[in-house]
Amino acid sequence: MSLGKTWNRVLDFFRIKTPDFFKANFELTSTKRSKIIGSVICLVTLIAVILDVNAYISQDFSSKWLLLAFALFCPFILGICAAFSVTIKNGMFNKVWHMIFMLLMPFVTITMTECLNDVFIYDMTYLGFLGNYLLVIIMYFVVFTLTGSFRLSYLIVNPILFGLAVAHSYIMDFRGTPFLPMDFLSIGTAAGVANTYNFTPTYKVMTASLIFIFIIIIGVKTKTPKYNLLTKIISRAFTGTFSAVLLILFYFTSFFADMGVKPDFWNQTRGYHNYGFAFNFFCNTKYLYMSQPNNYNPDKIKDYVSSVVDSGDSSETPSTDDDYTKPNIICIMNESLSDLSVLGNLTTNEDYMPFMHSLTENTIKGNLYVPVIGSGTSNTEFEFITGHSTAFLPSGSNAYMLYIKNPIASIVSTLEAQGYSSFALHPYYAEGWDRTSVYNYLGFNNFMSLEDIIDVSFMREYKSNGSNPDFLQSLIDQYYPGSNMLIRQYVSDSYDYRLLIEDYENRDTSVPYFAFNVTMQNHGGYTTSCVNFDECIYATSVSKNYNKANKYLSLVKASDDAFKELVEYFSNVDEPTVICMFGDHQPSIETDFIAEVMGVDNLSNLTPEQEQLRHVTPFFIWANYDIEEKQIDKLSANYLSSLVLETAGVKLTEYNKYLLKLSETLPVIDTVGYIDNENNYYKWSDVSPYSHLLEEYENIQYNSIFDQKNTKSDVFYLDGYVPQAAEPEENSSSGADE
Repeated sequence: MSLGKTWNRVLDFFRIKTPDFFKANFELTSTKRSKIIGSVICLVTLIAVILDVNAYISQDFSSKWLLLAFALFCPFILGICAAFSVTIKNGMFNKVWHMIFMLLMPFVTITMTECLNDVFIYDMTYLGFLGNYLLVIIMYFVVFTLTGSFRLSYLIVNPILFGLAVAHSYIMDFRGTPFLPMDFLSIGTAAGVANTYNFTPTYKVMTASLIFIFIIIIGVKTKTPKYNLLTKIISRAFTGTFSAVLLILFYFTSFFADMGVKPDFWNQTRGYHNYGFAFNFFCNTKYLYMSQPNNYNPDKIKDYVSSVVDSGDSSETPSTDDDYTKPNIICIMNESLSDLSVLGNLTTNEDYMPFMHSLTENTIKGNLYVPVIGSGTSNTEFEFITGHSTAFLPSGSNAYMLYIKNPIASIVSTLEAQGYSSFALHPYYAEGWDRTSVYNYLGFNNFMSLEDIIDVSFMREYKSNGSNPDFLQSLIDQYYPGSNMLIRQYVSDSYDYRLLIEDYENRDTSVPYFAFNVTMQNHGGYTTSCVNFDECIYATSVSKNYNKANKYLSLVKASDDAFKELVEYFSNVDEPTVICMFGDHQPSIETDFIAEVMGVDNLSNLTPEQEQLRHVTPFFIWANYDIEEKQIDKLSANYLSSLVLETAGVKLTEYNKYLLKLSETLPVIDTVGYIDNENNYYKWSDVSPYSHLLEEYENIQYNSIFDQKNTKSDVFYLDGYVPQAAEPEENSSSGADE
């Protein structure tokens, strides 16, 4: 049978089976050329699927056969779509239908992109689907506004999204992390190693390609109806205005970020899976670019620093020779550690921080104002380590994930310039918040993470068994008997400090010791009771039982006990040692509990003073030798490391001196606003007498982070220190997963 006769029989089939309504309003047509094109498309795509059939059958999910059947059936649908065209005879219906079709087309586009993201469209969250839908429709609208063409909307937008999604699919397979906009910055490096990877189409790429070809066929066959002038003006004005309003709200305000419409910075992979590829990829673009501050001039940076450092009484600084004492310095950022009594009236059945509350001898302690609540750990970490403030970064952004792409000055570089070793410890996954790369740029010599502590295959087994902490504990008991490693599903503070002490005891004793430790014990998820967790604390000043809050308070008691053990150990160490411990943010617990303790009906209309209280955590600087005791009521996280260095009596950079002096005028600068030394509270929208100081601080920070070519090294580094990325050594562990 000839090719022409075959297509004619197909055409006759549709004519016979089509109801009278469709016969009257629609016309099915084809040409010899379209039939040839349809045949070629059908044959080529069918062969491609057959050649790649192993990509489907090698999968282990139950729907692989259904997906394979779809892939084998698709070439025939594509051939028919290419061979035949449908014309709508009714002019008005044709015009309305093309507008409706544009609103329906994103469903197909999202199916294509999410296929490459390994997510079925019906598995997406409502927010994820809505975000992806709005993004695609905005892209369609922008092209339509500019061209007035439905066809170009489909033929321009979909190839872009398809190309990005394919890149994401391969990048996920190759490196296990999503494709981010900032990956374009390393495209040269990627091209250099591309030949070492296998680009054989996966089942995701093959299936998405079939959908993409379908979209392109539809786009080519789409003909924009002839609308009258008024309709053209109204339709293009509406699509343009709609798109512009949403884009302005997203890119130039914090409206959507405040609603939670932002990337999952801690775990981008989780965010891409839950909320879709296109949505997350373009959400990240908001934080890719940091605009230059007003009146920025790198030649003025030294003047800004000097004007503050030299103002008033000059602070005493350590000797610049090599005879000054170099105590060991240990800094601990304790996950979710906070004293919730700062919020208001809170009493408990017993003190949940008895040791920390009693600690006074050789101790500086007080209230630390941090940039985040409930999550966003690494932003507090960034502020502490660098002395910079996230208040000057785009709202909702994450410094570690987006901006630390080169060696940067920090407490690490300041101490390494004085001969200190540097050890980082975090008993969870190394890749969280991109710490592996960031710690490299910060210059840490050694980094120990969860992968160095246990066989992380246990974590995968734990997650595959319903994420039951008791199951994980049973695995730890079996393979690490007597370790007392966990509280709930996380490494306890007590075990964490044992690792810290072990590293200290095995240190190079010829150089002073510096360690930075991010704990994990108190991480959010305060719902499950576990055999390894003693829930001994409960609130007595509230109207009802708050399960999450009580579990959290019990965790704080365990942190207090562990910190006591650490301090007692170093109390018996002969070498002078300074320990700084602080909380990264308050916990994510019941909002009703927080509101009741604060004495408010809800948390949506807090005063600036109340908003600031939600950003308070405790900090402690303790030494095993005589230091001046202090109680500091207010200090933001960006100042704390400079205070630690001053307390330890080591050399300070000009930037450290600047920060210490600035803290005397503005002791708190955070994402809520700032507080001056007379206890006046300001929001960032307020007019205040400190605008010039804040503008100068922002310029200094920009010079350090973003203007690498013009960074004033003698401001941020000690003389003679050359900043460079480190290659942290890997710790060996018999339980580590290779």
